[in-house]
Amino acid sequence: MDYLNGMQAYLGEWRGLIMTTVHVVIILGMAWLALRLSRKALARMREHMQADLGDLERIKRLNTLEQVFRYVIGVFILLVTGMLVLSELGISIAPILAAAGVLGIAIGFGAQSLVKDYFNGLFLLLENQVRQGDVVHVADKAGLVEEMTLRYIRLRDAEGSVHYVPNGTITTVTNRSRGFAFAVIEVGVAYREDIDEVIALMHRVGAEMRADPELAGKIEEDLDMNGVDQWANSAVIVRCRFKVKPLEQWTVRRAFLYRLKKAFDAAGIEIPYPHLTVYAGQDKAGKAPALLIQLQREAG
Repeated sequence: MDYLNGMQAYLGEWRGLIMTTVHVVIILGMAWLALRLSRKALARMREHMQADLGDLERIKRLNTLEQVFRYVIGVFILLVTGMLVLSELGISIAPILAAAGVLGIAIGFGAQSLVKDYFNGLFLLLENQVRQGDVVHVADKAGLVEEMTLRYIRLRDAEGSVHYVPNGTITTVTNRSRGFAFAVIEVGVAYREDIDEVIALMHRVGAEMRADPELAGKIEEDLDMNGVDQWANSAVIVRCRFKVKPLEQWTVRRAFLYRLKKAFDAAGIEIPYPHLTVYAGQDKAGKAPALLIQLQREAG
């Protein structure tokens, strides 16, 4: 009789272990399914909202919001799954939640920067200051936004280096890809050159770029000539700019400088370089040193 009772208890333990394992597997399977369905639902919603949009700026914002919502939903599903698995294993959740509450308060005082990261990230998204695909300058770092979460922004600069910038450290956002941009060009010419001729030549090069099929789609308006900006040590600085599409300011600027250099060479316009005048001094009689006189004769 005792043997039968022992066998029943043994089988009952195995049955309970098997049922617990089955329940845990079902919970994990449901969590995996929920993650897949949530990602597909967010993707479908984004595609549906982008179907009637021709605005690239709003499309980039939707892509950023999709990524952030995917992260938040994923964290929520994992937390719920963890609590359900612990409950199936016979571990009471109530003490864990109470301890987590006390620990959360302690961590909140000790990790204020982390809380600040999340709050700043939330407002950056709500105010639409930064989106995935933008080129921004934040916290002394500049580059292309490859990823944005509620905690950090991941940038890749022109050299390919990746920077992770916590949102809590961001006080100012300089977005270089919002709406339009200006390709600002400052050109130095020699003082002896005719400024009107230089400006006319710059206008001609700008018009040629507007007529170029490869550049016409990147430039939104004709060349805006600001005129003489300053008198430098060895050059007269002439300033102009193009209104271009976002992120095209560097391409247009390089193309303009390349074409303008060829045009200056063809027209014989001097692009100055720093000059150095050496003064050898005079003797007490007011005459130049003999070596300087000899050099002047040889140069003459």
